[in-house]
Order: sequence, then structure tokens, then C-alpha cells
Amino acid sequence: MSTGKMMRTPITTYPLLLLLLLQQLLQPVQFQEVDTDFDSPDDDMEEFEEYLEEFHRTGPTRPPTKENVKRRVIIEPGMPLYDREYCNAEIMRKNVYHKQRCVTEHYFLLMQYDELEKICYNRFVPCKNGVRKCNRSKSLVEGVYCNLTEAYEIPWCRYKSFYRRGYVLITCAWQNEIHKLIPHTINDLVEPPKHRSFLNEDGVFVIPP
Repeated sequence: MSTGKMMRTPITTYPLLLLLLLQQLLQPVQFQEVDTDFDSPDDDMEEFEEYLEEFHRTGPTRPPTKENVKRRVIIEPGMPLYDREYCNAEIMRKNVYHKQRCVTEHYFLLMQYDELEKICYNRFVPCKNGVRKCNRSKSLVEGVYCNLTEAYEIPWCRYKSFYRRGYVLITCAWQNEIHKLIPHTINDLVEPPKHRSFLNEDGVFVIPP
């Protein structure tokens, strides 16, 4: 095989991946956060290999892990939560997708992972989208709700961003390796009613007739 063909092979094999990486490098400076945790080259390579494996996966989605939930959901103070481009910037930066397709909705939460994990042991409340049981946070949490508006294939996903401050509704899954419940899905971020009397003892919002 000639040298020219060998050099062209990576480009023709992973054109979409290279485009994703290029867009991350060219994103506006105001969307970038200062990272004070300096990962070793081995850590970066492991994360990159995990990204490649998940990107090309066609079978069932892997069970959630603590690290995966932290990476995709938990955010740090930095970019204003009211920014219209918040979801477009963060979804690309955190590689939030499902089997090479845009996710139709997503939530980013401004809280510590340990606090999110504790919600798994709160009482059950009704969810949205036909999910029967969710665990609800006891306190209000700030976050951003992302709703897909354009395209269905990455990297052309476009989202509308909505700032919210409310009660987090989550589903949880048992992880055998650590023998505990961990957050699985963010079902909703429910803004509280104006009158707390509408919240009954089971943590369900009730609107009087």
C-alpha cells in the first residue's frame, strides 16, 4: 500500500468523528470552562476509547455508571444557565447522544453528584412520559432543559435551552458492582407551584378544583 493511501485511511474511515473533534476545538471561547482537574494522558485515551466504542455501538445501551451520569448530567458553575446556546454548546462538549442520533431532550443539573444519588432513596412520585415511578428531590435544584428543534443525526443537532429551578424527578438502577442504587434517567425538573399548599404529603402536586 502506498504512503498516500495509508495517510488517507483515517480520514476516510472516521469523517464524522473528526468533524466532531474539530467543532469542539472551534467552539467560542465564552462557552469553554476552566478545567482545574488535570487528567493524565492515560485517562484521556481511556475516555476517548470509551467514546469510540459507544459511538459505534448498535446493540443495547450499556447500563449507566456513576462516571457516565456525572459526565453527561452534572454541570459546574461557569456558562450562564440562561444562555440561549447553552444546550448546543454543552451537549456537543459532553458528547450527549444515543446511538449516533440526537437525543430528543436532556437535562443538565447544577448540583453535586452525591446529592443526586441520595434522591434514589426518596419516596416515589408520578413521572412524565408514561414512567410510573420516579424519586423526587426534597429541595429545589437549578438546571437547564434541552429540547431538540432541528436535525436528528449528530453533529447537526440543534436545541432550545430553558432555564429551570425546581424539583428533580429521576429513575434509578441497581448497580451490582457497588451494590447500590445510582441515578439512571432525569425524567423532569418540575418548577414548584406558587403556593406550597398544592404539594401534598406524598410529594405530588395537586391543583384544587
